[in-house]
Amino acid sequence: MIYKPEILSPAGNFEKMKAAILYGADAVYLAGNRFGMRAAADNFSVEEIFEAVKYAHERNVKVYVTVNTMPKVGEYKALEEYLCALRGSGIDAVIVADLGVIDLVKRVLPEVELHISTQTSIVSPQTCMAYYRMGAKRVVLARELSLKEIIEIRKAIPEDLELEVFIHGSMCVSWSGRCLLSEHLTGRDANCGACTQPCRWNYKLYEIIEDKRPDSPLPIEQTEHGTFIMSSKDMCMIEHIPELLSAGIKSFKIEGRMKSAYYTAVTTNAYRMAFDRYMADPENYVYDPAWKNELESVSHREYNTGYFFGNPILDANVCEYNGYLREKAYIAQALGYEDGVATFIQRNKVCVGDKVEVISPGKCGIAFDIEWMTDEKGEDIASAPHPGMIFKINAPFEILEGDIIRMA
Repeated sequence: MIYKPEILSPAGNFEKMKAAILYGADAVYLAGNRFGMRAAADNFSVEEIFEAVKYAHERNVKVYVTVNTMPKVGEYKALEEYLCALRGSGIDAVIVADLGVIDLVKRVLPEVELHISTQTSIVSPQTCMAYYRMGAKRVVLARELSLKEIIEIRKAIPEDLELEVFIHGSMCVSWSGRCLLSEHLTGRDANCGACTQPCRWNYKLYEIIEDKRPDSPLPIEQTEHGTFIMSSKDMCMIEHIPELLSAGIKSFKIEGRMKSAYYTAVTTNAYRMAFDRYMADPENYVYDPAWKNELESVSHREYNTGYFFGNPILDANVCEYNGYLREKAYIAQALGYEDGVATFIQRNKVCVGDKVEVISPGKCGIAFDIEWMTDEKGEDIASAPHPGMIFKINAPFEILEGDIIRMA
């Protein structure tokens, strides 16, 4: 069965949410200032959640709020107050991971859909059904499943129980985020949204003692950067759209609430273009390598396909280099266009003579040279050096409000 696909994009703050919506998201997921698994993101106050829902719903986009930490003794009073404060906001679902939280959400927000977080490590139809009987509308499957296993789960559960899977972004060394390494090494609990990502650190091995497995050594390869035995590659499924859309999955999730608005726009845009092309004519669908080039332009680690087509632990999933492959510089966002002149608000420095690319919803980057620039008053300038500055440039084609320019 092929459902109308939902692209679910990350919204670490209001700017990122707007970028997701403009570039094609069907739904966004965000968190309040507590109880979400990305505590270091800007996140949303309760008032901002009300505003975000209004903004999204006016554009036919759904909003899911993550409440997927594991609250401890003493936290439930604050959690109940937070959930009560969300009454009347119009949120479409709450993403939950803890049985106590599930029970509380059902009592406080009975009209809101329950989506079961990937933090619950769901890998079987039996577990799906257990949550379904608790009232779940959707389950977010663990990243550690193959496409074949996802298809088998879809066949074994009711049609009205939706499946959501991650298709792009960071992977975790543990079972879909359930990890104690950060708390052990730094005292910051990953299961409460405060992960310091020690799996990404540079480790040096001085001695290996493994008496019980002498014939099964752990392959370790050290480069000039060090050894990254726990740092996994990032997932990217843009080359496998037909397989994804024919698997019976309802929602396709992009990871990245900690990433930039540029990241959110580009990743959402790439998958939107690919999904729309497939849905328009599945039998004659043709993959466009330009979509992968777009995804290469954002901040990411080396890409692979995660567990979808095999076990990445056995298929060289560990990064050779732990740092991010840097994204192309996000220069500015368009505010308007008239008679061959585009007005932008600046994000990073740009100069006359720079070669840049314009990204528009539904289109890949188109390059041109900046031949001249003026400030907001119309006076010629050689560069726009200050973030937030309003400037104008030549535009050899129409540029729409919200379009992004980046370095070519």
